[in-house]
Amino acid sequence: MASNFIILAAGKGSRMNSDLPKVLHKLAGVPLLAHAMNSASLGGAKKSVVVTGHGGAAVAKAALGIDAETLIANQDEQLGTAHAVLQAKDALGEMEGDCIVLYGDTPFISPETLEEMSKARDSHDVLVLGFETNDPGRYGRLITNGDKLDRIVEAKDASPEELAVTLCNSGVICANTSVLFDLLSEVKDDNAANEYYLTDIIGIATSKGLSCGVVHCDIAETLGINTRAELAAAEADFQAKARIAAMENGVSLTAPETVYFAYDTVIGRDTTIEPNVFFGPGVTIENDVEIKANCHFEGCHISRGSVVGPFARLRPGAELAEDVRVGNFVEIKNADLAEGAKVNHLSYVGDATVGKAANIGAGTITCNYDGVMKHRTEIGARAFIGSNTSLVAPVSIGIEAMTASGSVITQNVPIGALALSRAKQVNKEDLATRLMDKLRATKARKEKEKKDN
Repeated sequence: MASNFIILAAGKGSRMNSDLPKVLHKLAGVPLLAHAMNSASLGGAKKSVVVTGHGGAAVAKAALGIDAETLIANQDEQLGTAHAVLQAKDALGEMEGDCIVLYGDTPFISPETLEEMSKARDSHDVLVLGFETNDPGRYGRLITNGDKLDRIVEAKDASPEELAVTLCNSGVICANTSVLFDLLSEVKDDNAANEYYLTDIIGIATSKGLSCGVVHCDIAETLGINTRAELAAAEADFQAKARIAAMENGVSLTAPETVYFAYDTVIGRDTTIEPNVFFGPGVTIENDVEIKANCHFEGCHISRGSVVGPFARLRPGAELAEDVRVGNFVEIKNADLAEGAKVNHLSYVGDATVGKAANIGAGTITCNYDGVMKHRTEIGARAFIGSNTSLVAPVSIGIEAMTASGSVITQNVPIGALALSRAKQVNKEDLATRLMDKLRATKARKEKEKKDN
Protein backbone atom coordinates (compact mmCIF):
# COMPACT_ATOMS: atom_id res chain seq x y z
CA MET A 1 0.00 0.00 0.00
CA ALA A 2 1.49 3.35 -1.05
CA SER A 3 2.10 5.95 1.65
CA ASN A 4 3.46 9.45 1.98
CA PHE A 5 6.82 9.68 3.73
CA ILE A 6 8.37 12.41 5.83
CA ILE A 7 12.10 12.00 6.37
CA LEU A 8 13.56 14.09 9.18
CA ALA A 9 17.02 15.37 8.24
CA ALA A 10 17.34 18.66 10.11
CA GLY A 11 19.68 17.68 12.93
CA LYS A 12 23.20 19.04 13.27
CA GLY A 13 24.71 15.84 14.61
CA SER A 14 27.16 17.60 16.92
CA ARG A 15 28.53 14.27 18.21
CA MET A 16 29.93 13.59 14.72
CA ASN A 17 32.31 16.55 15.32
CA SER A 18 31.96 17.56 11.68
CA ASP A 19 31.10 20.54 9.49
CA LEU A 20 29.12 18.12 7.30
CA PRO A 21 25.45 17.58 8.21
CA LYS A 22 25.08 14.21 9.87
CA VAL A 23 22.76 12.74 7.23
CA LEU A 24 25.37 13.40 4.51
CA HIS A 25 28.02 11.18 6.08
CA LYS A 26 28.39 8.13 3.87
CA LEU A 27 27.44 4.53 4.53
CA ALA A 28 28.08 1.91 1.84
CA GLY A 29 29.14 4.61 -0.60
CA VAL A 30 26.17 6.97 -0.28
CA PRO A 31 24.88 9.48 2.30
CA LEU A 32 22.87 8.12 5.23
CA LEU A 33 19.95 10.10 3.83
CA ALA A 34 20.00 7.99 0.65
CA HIS A 35 19.31 4.84 2.66
CA ALA A 36 16.23 6.35 4.31
CA MET A 37 15.02 7.70 0.96
CA ASN A 38 15.58 4.31 -0.64
CA SER A 39 13.54 2.64 2.12
CA ALA A 40 10.70 5.07 1.38
CA SER A 41 10.95 4.43 -2.34
CA LEU A 42 10.90 0.66 -1.92
CA GLY A 43 8.08 1.09 0.59
CA GLY A 44 5.88 2.47 -2.19
CA ALA A 45 6.15 6.20 -1.52
CA LYS A 46 3.51 8.39 -3.21
CA LYS A 47 5.25 11.54 -2.07
CA SER A 48 8.38 11.99 0.03
CA VAL A 49 9.27 15.14 1.94
CA VAL A 50 12.76 15.64 3.35
CA VAL A 51 12.78 18.10 6.24
CA THR A 52 16.07 20.00 6.31
CA GLY A 53 17.59 22.29 8.91
CA HIS A 54 21.28 22.42 9.71
CA GLY A 55 23.16 22.63 6.42
CA GLY A 56 19.78 22.73 4.71
CA ALA A 57 21.02 23.76 1.27
CA ALA A 58 23.53 20.91 1.12
CA VAL A 59 21.00 18.37 2.40
CA ALA A 60 18.37 19.55 -0.08
CA LYS A 61 20.85 19.34 -2.95
CA ALA A 62 21.80 15.81 -1.95
CA ALA A 63 18.16 14.76 -1.60
CA LEU A 64 17.23 16.09 -5.04
CA GLY A 65 20.31 14.43 -6.49
CA ILE A 66 19.07 11.11 -5.12
CA ASP A 67 15.49 11.66 -6.31
CA ALA A 68 14.58 14.78 -8.28
CA GLU A 69 10.90 14.41 -7.34
CA THR A 70 11.58 14.67 -3.61
CA LEU A 71 9.84 17.56 -1.85
CA ILE A 72 11.86 19.76 0.49
CA ALA A 73 10.67 21.50 3.66
CA ASN A 74 12.92 23.50 5.94
CA GLN A 75 12.85 23.67 9.73
CA ASP A 76 14.34 27.09 10.42
CA GLU A 77 14.46 26.50 14.18
CA GLN A 78 15.04 23.03 15.60
CA LEU A 79 12.18 22.92 18.12
CA GLY A 80 11.73 19.17 18.33
CA THR A 81 10.59 16.23 16.25
CA ALA A 82 6.89 17.13 16.23
CA HIS A 83 7.76 20.63 15.02
CA ALA A 84 9.97 19.11 12.31
CA VAL A 85 7.19 16.87 11.01
CA LEU A 86 4.78 19.81 10.94
CA GLN A 87 7.08 21.61 8.49
CA ALA A 88 6.15 19.02 5.86
CA LYS A 89 2.44 19.81 5.97
CA ASP A 90 2.44 22.49 3.27
CA ALA A 91 4.65 20.40 0.99
CA LEU A 92 2.27 17.45 1.19
CA GLY A 93 -0.78 19.67 0.70
CA GLU A 94 -4.09 17.82 0.75
CA MET A 95 -2.55 14.39 0.19
CA GLU A 96 -4.76 11.53 1.30
CA GLY A 97 -3.71 8.14 2.60
CA ASP A 98 -1.18 7.22 5.24
CA CYS A 99 2.02 8.96 6.20
CA ILE A 100 5.14 7.34 7.66
CA VAL A 101 7.79 9.34 9.50
CA LEU A 102 11.38 8.16 8.99
CA TYR A 103 14.76 9.53 10.06
CA GLY A 104 17.67 10.45 7.82
CA ASP A 105 20.18 9.01 10.27
CA THR A 106 18.43 5.62 10.61
CA PRO A 107 19.45 3.75 7.46
CA PHE A 108 18.31 0.16 7.92
CA ILE A 109 14.49 0.27 8.10
CA SER A 110 13.43 -2.44 5.63
CA PRO A 111 10.67 -2.19 3.00
CA GLU A 112 9.11 -5.30 4.54
CA THR A 113 8.77 -3.55 7.89
CA LEU A 114 7.20 -0.51 6.25
CA GLU A 115 4.75 -2.75 4.42
CA GLU A 116 3.85 -4.42 7.71
CA MET A 117 3.18 -1.01 9.25
CA SER A 118 0.89 -0.08 6.36
CA LYS A 119 -1.05 -3.34 6.70
CA ALA A 120 -1.38 -2.89 10.46
CA ARG A 121 -3.20 0.39 9.88
CA ASP A 122 -6.32 -1.70 9.29
CA SER A 123 -6.35 -2.34 13.06
CA HIS A 124 -5.02 0.91 14.54
CA ASP A 125 -5.23 4.64 13.84
CA VAL A 126 -1.63 5.31 14.85
CA LEU A 127 1.28 2.88 14.75
CA VAL A 128 4.72 3.04 16.31
CA LEU A 129 7.63 0.85 15.25
CA GLY A 130 9.10 -0.87 18.31
CA PHE A 131 11.87 -3.30 19.12
CA GLU A 132 12.86 -5.53 22.00
CA THR A 133 16.25 -5.20 23.66
CA ASN A 134 17.85 -6.54 26.83
CA ASP A 135 19.64 -3.22 27.30
CA PRO A 136 16.98 -0.52 26.76
CA GLY A 137 19.11 2.20 28.35
CA ARG A 138 18.16 5.67 27.07
CA TYR A 139 15.43 4.47 24.68
CA GLY A 140 11.85 5.57 25.20
CA ARG A 141 9.65 2.75 26.53
CA LEU A 142 6.45 1.61 24.80
CA ILE A 143 3.82 1.02 27.47
CA THR A 144 1.20 -1.34 26.09
CA ASN A 145 -2.10 -2.86 27.20
CA GLY A 146 -2.64 -6.03 25.22
CA ASP A 147 -2.22 -5.17 21.55
CA LYS A 148 -2.76 -1.45 22.20
CA LEU A 149 -0.15 1.19 22.91
CA ASP A 150 -1.09 3.38 25.87
CA ARG A 151 1.84 5.82 25.87
CA ILE A 152 5.53 6.36 25.21
CA VAL A 153 7.66 7.25 28.20
CA GLU A 154 11.12 8.77 27.81
CA ALA A 155 13.77 7.01 29.89
CA LYS A 156 14.51 10.12 31.96
CA ASP A 157 10.85 10.42 32.88
CA ALA A 158 10.14 6.71 33.47
CA SER A 159 9.30 5.07 36.78
CA PRO A 160 11.30 2.03 37.95
CA GLU A 161 8.50 -0.22 36.68
CA GLU A 162 8.49 1.51 33.30
CA LEU A 163 12.27 1.35 33.05
CA ALA A 164 12.00 -2.44 33.35
CA VAL A 165 10.03 -2.54 30.08
CA THR A 166 12.17 -3.89 27.22
CA LEU A 167 9.91 -2.83 24.32
CA CYS A 168 11.43 0.38 23.00
CA ASN A 169 10.54 3.19 20.62
CA SER A 170 12.30 3.49 17.26
CA GLY A 171 10.71 6.86 16.51
CA VAL A 172 9.09 5.64 13.27
CA ILE A 173 5.36 6.44 13.22
CA CYS A 174 2.56 5.69 10.77
CA ALA A 175 -0.89 7.28 10.66
CA ASN A 176 -3.42 8.71 8.27
CA THR A 177 -1.89 11.93 6.93
CA SER A 178 -4.67 14.26 8.06
CA VAL A 179 -4.91 12.52 11.45
CA LEU A 180 -1.16 12.88 11.94
CA PHE A 181 -1.21 16.63 11.36
CA ASP A 182 -4.31 17.11 13.52
CA LEU A 183 -2.52 15.38 16.40
CA LEU A 184 0.66 17.35 15.82
CA SER A 185 -1.25 20.62 16.05
CA GLU A 186 -2.05 19.81 19.70
CA VAL A 187 1.46 18.92 20.84
CA LYS A 188 2.80 21.31 23.51
CA ASP A 189 6.36 22.20 24.51
CA ASP A 190 5.70 22.03 28.26
CA ASN A 191 8.75 19.92 29.08
CA ALA A 192 12.25 20.49 30.40
CA ALA A 193 13.70 20.96 26.92
CA ASN A 194 10.86 23.22 25.71
CA GLU A 195 10.58 21.10 22.59
CA TYR A 196 7.66 19.62 20.69
CA TYR A 197 7.99 15.83 20.88
CA LEU A 198 6.52 13.59 18.19
CA THR A 199 5.98 10.86 20.79
CA ASP A 200 3.38 13.06 22.53
CA ILE A 201 0.88 12.31 19.77
CA ILE A 202 0.27 8.86 21.28
CA GLY A 203 -1.16 10.31 24.50
CA ILE A 204 -3.18 12.84 22.51
CA ALA A 205 -4.52 10.11 20.22
CA THR A 206 -5.63 7.85 23.10
CA SER A 207 -7.32 10.80 24.81
CA LYS A 208 -9.38 11.23 21.65
CA GLY A 209 -10.37 7.58 21.59
CA LEU A 210 -8.06 6.68 18.72
CA SER A 211 -6.41 3.27 18.71
CA CYS A 212 -2.61 3.11 18.87
CA GLY A 213 -0.56 -0.02 18.22
CA VAL A 214 2.98 -1.34 17.85
CA VAL A 215 4.66 -3.09 14.94
CA HIS A 216 7.73 -5.06 15.99
CA CYS A 217 11.05 -5.21 14.13
CA ASP A 218 14.58 -6.41 14.80
CA ILE A 219 16.71 -3.93 16.75
CA ALA A 220 19.26 -3.95 13.91
CA GLU A 221 16.77 -2.09 11.70
CA THR A 222 16.44 0.76 14.17
CA LEU A 223 20.15 1.54 14.46
CA GLY A 224 20.59 5.31 14.51
CA ILE A 225 23.90 6.96 13.68
CA ASN A 226 25.08 9.66 16.09
CA THR A 227 28.87 9.26 16.18
CA ARG A 228 31.64 8.26 13.83
CA ALA A 229 32.12 5.10 15.86
CA GLU A 230 28.47 4.20 15.30
CA LEU A 231 28.88 4.98 11.60
CA ALA A 232 31.86 2.62 11.42
CA ALA A 233 29.89 -0.07 13.25
CA ALA A 234 26.99 0.37 10.82
CA GLU A 235 29.37 0.07 7.88
CA ALA A 236 30.79 -3.15 9.30
CA ASP A 237 27.29 -4.51 9.82
CA PHE A 238 26.24 -3.59 6.29
CA GLN A 239 29.35 -5.15 4.74
CA ALA A 240 29.02 -8.39 6.72
CA LYS A 241 25.43 -8.82 5.54
CA ALA A 242 26.27 -7.87 1.95
CA ARG A 243 29.08 -10.43 1.79
CA ILE A 244 26.86 -13.20 3.11
CA ALA A 245 24.10 -12.25 0.67
CA ALA A 246 26.54 -12.27 -2.25
CA MET A 247 27.84 -15.73 -1.40
CA GLU A 248 24.32 -17.06 -0.86
CA ASN A 249 23.49 -15.76 -4.35
CA GLY A 250 26.31 -17.75 -5.95
CA VAL A 251 29.25 -15.33 -5.84
CA SER A 252 32.65 -16.66 -4.77
CA LEU A 253 34.61 -14.37 -2.45
CA THR A 254 38.17 -15.56 -1.92
CA ALA A 255 38.64 -13.36 1.15
CA PRO A 256 35.19 -11.99 2.04
CA GLU A 257 36.41 -9.67 4.79
CA THR A 258 38.49 -7.68 2.25
CA VAL A 259 35.69 -7.02 -0.26
CA TYR A 260 33.62 -3.85 0.19
CA PHE A 261 30.22 -3.36 -1.44
CA ALA A 262 28.11 -0.28 -2.08
CA TYR A 263 24.44 -0.14 -1.17
CA ASP A 264 23.40 -0.98 -4.76
CA THR A 265 26.09 -3.41 -5.95
CA VAL A 266 24.69 -6.15 -8.20
CA ILE A 267 26.79 -9.26 -8.93
CA GLY A 268 25.71 -12.30 -10.92
CA ARG A 269 26.17 -15.92 -9.94
CA ASP A 270 29.40 -17.84 -10.60
CA THR A 271 31.39 -14.63 -10.52
CA THR A 272 34.64 -14.85 -8.57
CA ILE A 273 36.03 -11.91 -6.61
CA GLU A 274 39.59 -12.07 -5.31
CA PRO A 275 40.86 -10.13 -2.25
CA ASN A 276 40.89 -6.37 -1.74
CA VAL A 277 38.18 -5.32 -4.18
CA PHE A 278 36.17 -2.13 -3.61
CA PHE A 279 32.76 -1.36 -5.14
CA GLY A 280 31.50 2.21 -5.25
CA PRO A 281 27.89 3.05 -6.17
CA GLY A 282 26.35 2.02 -9.48
CA VAL A 283 28.20 -1.22 -10.26
CA THR A 284 26.60 -4.17 -12.04
CA ILE A 285 28.52 -7.37 -12.79
CA GLU A 286 26.95 -10.18 -14.76
CA ASN A 287 27.44 -13.95 -14.36
CA ASP A 288 30.74 -15.78 -14.86
CA VAL A 289 33.03 -12.79 -14.42
CA GLU A 290 36.46 -13.01 -12.83
CA ILE A 291 37.56 -10.04 -10.73
CA LYS A 292 41.20 -10.31 -9.75
CA ALA A 293 42.71 -8.75 -6.63
CA ASN A 294 43.03 -5.07 -5.75
CA CYS A 295 40.47 -3.56 -8.13
CA HIS A 296 38.30 -0.46 -7.69
CA PHE A 297 34.91 -0.04 -9.39
CA GLU A 298 32.24 2.65 -9.53
CA GLY A 299 29.43 3.41 -11.95
CA CYS A 300 30.33 0.63 -14.36
CA HIS A 301 28.92 -2.50 -16.00
CA ILE A 302 30.84 -5.73 -16.67
CA SER A 303 29.33 -8.42 -18.89
CA ARG A 304 29.49 -12.18 -18.76
CA GLY A 305 32.83 -13.90 -19.25
CA SER A 306 35.01 -10.84 -18.71
CA VAL A 307 38.22 -10.87 -16.69
CA VAL A 308 39.29 -7.70 -14.87
CA GLY A 309 42.43 -6.98 -12.90
CA PRO A 310 44.51 -7.24 -10.88
CA PHE A 311 44.92 -3.58 -9.94
CA ALA A 312 42.33 -2.27 -12.41
CA ARG A 313 40.11 0.75 -11.96
CA LEU A 314 36.76 1.12 -13.70
CA ARG A 315 35.22 4.57 -13.34
CA PRO A 316 31.70 5.84 -14.12
CA GLY A 317 30.55 5.12 -17.65
CA ALA A 318 32.81 2.11 -18.19
CA GLU A 319 30.84 -0.52 -20.17
CA LEU A 320 32.46 -3.90 -20.77
CA ALA A 321 30.77 -6.30 -23.19
CA GLU A 322 31.17 -10.08 -22.99
CA ASP A 323 34.64 -11.66 -22.78
CA VAL A 324 36.52 -8.38 -22.41
CA ARG A 325 39.98 -8.42 -20.81
CA VAL A 326 41.12 -5.51 -18.65
CA GLY A 327 44.45 -6.14 -16.99
CA ASN A 328 46.80 -4.77 -14.40
CA PHE A 329 47.08 -1.02 -13.80
CA VAL A 330 44.46 -0.19 -16.43
CA GLU A 331 41.94 2.61 -15.93
CA ILE A 332 38.70 2.79 -17.93
CA LYS A 333 36.38 5.84 -17.79
CA ASN A 334 33.26 6.63 -19.82
CA ALA A 335 34.24 4.09 -22.45
CA ASP A 336 32.52 1.19 -24.24
CA LEU A 337 34.60 -1.93 -24.83
CA ALA A 338 32.98 -4.31 -27.32
CA GLU A 339 33.01 -8.09 -27.12
CA GLY A 340 36.46 -9.63 -26.84
CA ALA A 341 38.37 -6.34 -26.62
CA LYS A 342 41.63 -6.42 -24.66
CA VAL A 343 43.37 -3.73 -22.62
CA ASN A 344 45.82 -5.78 -20.64
CA HIS A 345 48.59 -3.53 -19.32
CA LEU A 346 49.27 -0.06 -17.94
CA SER A 347 46.76 1.91 -20.03
CA TYR A 348 44.22 4.71 -19.69
CA VAL A 349 41.12 4.52 -21.89
CA GLY A 350 38.74 7.41 -21.33
CA ASP A 351 35.85 8.83 -23.40
CA ALA A 352 36.31 6.13 -25.99
CA THR A 353 34.69 3.36 -27.98
CA VAL A 354 36.77 0.22 -28.48
CA GLY A 355 35.55 -2.17 -31.17
CA LYS A 356 35.06 -5.91 -31.08
CA ALA A 357 38.28 -7.91 -30.55
CA ALA A 358 40.45 -4.79 -30.65
CA ASN A 359 43.80 -5.07 -28.85
CA ILE A 360 45.15 -2.09 -26.90
CA GLY A 361 48.89 -2.36 -26.27
CA ALA A 362 50.66 -1.62 -23.00
CA GLY A 363 51.03 2.02 -22.06
CA THR A 364 48.35 3.31 -24.42
CA ILE A 365 46.68 6.59 -23.47
CA THR A 366 43.59 8.25 -24.88
CA CYS A 367 44.38 11.95 -24.56
CA ASN A 368 40.77 13.00 -24.06
CA TYR A 369 40.99 16.37 -22.29
CA ASP A 370 42.25 19.62 -23.80
CA GLY A 371 41.98 21.57 -20.55
CA VAL A 372 38.44 22.75 -21.28
CA MET A 373 36.49 19.99 -23.04
CA LYS A 374 36.51 16.19 -23.28
CA HIS A 375 36.83 14.50 -26.68
CA ARG A 376 36.20 10.93 -27.82
CA THR A 377 38.43 8.31 -29.36
CA GLU A 378 36.91 5.71 -31.71
CA ILE A 379 38.82 2.45 -32.18
CA GLY A 380 37.47 0.04 -34.77
CA ALA A 381 36.93 -3.71 -34.53
CA ARG A 382 40.06 -5.84 -34.58
CA ALA A 383 42.31 -2.77 -34.53
CA PHE A 384 45.75 -3.17 -32.97
CA ILE A 385 47.12 -0.26 -30.95
CA GLY A 386 50.87 -0.56 -30.47
CA SER A 387 52.44 -0.16 -27.05
CA ASN A 388 52.96 3.35 -25.72
CA THR A 389 50.62 4.97 -28.25
CA SER A 390 49.07 8.33 -27.42
CA LEU A 391 45.71 8.80 -29.14
CA VAL A 392 45.00 12.54 -29.18
CA ALA A 393 41.21 12.92 -29.29
CA PRO A 394 39.09 13.55 -31.21
CA VAL A 395 40.50 10.77 -33.37
CA SER A 396 39.34 7.51 -34.91
CA ILE A 397 41.21 4.31 -35.71
CA GLY A 398 39.64 2.29 -38.49
CA ILE A 399 38.63 -1.36 -38.50
CA GLU A 400 41.70 -3.64 -38.54
CA ALA A 401 44.03 -0.62 -38.53
CA MET A 402 47.28 -0.50 -36.55
CA THR A 403 49.43 2.07 -34.81
CA ALA A 404 53.17 1.61 -34.42
CA SER A 405 54.59 1.49 -30.91
CA GLY A 406 55.50 4.87 -29.47
CA SER A 407 53.31 6.82 -31.88
CA VAL A 408 51.42 10.01 -31.14
CA ILE A 409 48.27 9.79 -33.26
CA THR A 410 46.59 13.13 -34.02
CA GLN A 411 44.81 12.25 -37.29
CA ASN A 412 42.25 9.62 -38.19
CA VAL A 413 43.66 6.27 -39.33
CA PRO A 414 41.79 4.65 -42.26
CA ILE A 415 40.50 1.08 -42.29
CA GLY A 416 43.36 -1.40 -42.48
CA ALA A 417 46.09 1.28 -42.43
CA LEU A 418 49.25 1.39 -40.33
CA ALA A 419 49.96 4.72 -38.63
CA LEU A 420 53.49 5.73 -37.60
CA SER A 421 54.18 9.02 -35.88
CA ARG A 422 57.53 9.26 -34.15
CA ALA A 423 60.97 10.78 -34.66
CA LYS A 424 63.46 8.93 -36.87
CA GLN A 425 65.98 6.92 -34.88
CA VAL A 426 69.66 7.94 -35.25
CA ASN A 427 72.54 5.77 -33.94
CA LYS A 428 75.88 7.45 -33.01
CA GLU A 429 78.65 4.84 -33.15
CA ASP A 430 80.64 4.43 -29.89
CA LEU A 431 79.08 7.58 -28.43
CA ALA A 432 77.64 5.76 -25.41
CA THR A 433 81.04 4.30 -24.50
CA ARG A 434 82.83 7.64 -24.90
CA LEU A 435 80.16 9.49 -22.97
CA MET A 436 80.26 7.06 -20.04
CA ASP A 437 84.07 7.20 -19.92
CA LYS A 438 83.91 10.99 -19.78
CA LEU A 439 81.30 10.95 -17.02
CA ARG A 440 83.27 8.45 -14.91
CA ALA A 441 86.43 10.54 -15.29
CA THR A 442 84.60 13.68 -14.22
CA LYS A 443 83.19 11.91 -11.17
CA ALA A 444 86.63 10.56 -10.16
CA ARG A 445 88.21 14.01 -10.49
CA LYS A 446 85.55 15.63 -8.29
CA GLU A 447 85.92 12.94 -5.64
CA LYS A 448 89.70 13.43 -5.59
CA GLU A 449 89.35 17.21 -5.28
CA LYS A 450 86.93 16.77 -2.41
CA LYS A 451 89.32 14.37 -0.64
CA ASP A 452 92.35 16.69 -1.13
CA ASN A 453 90.40 19.59 0.32
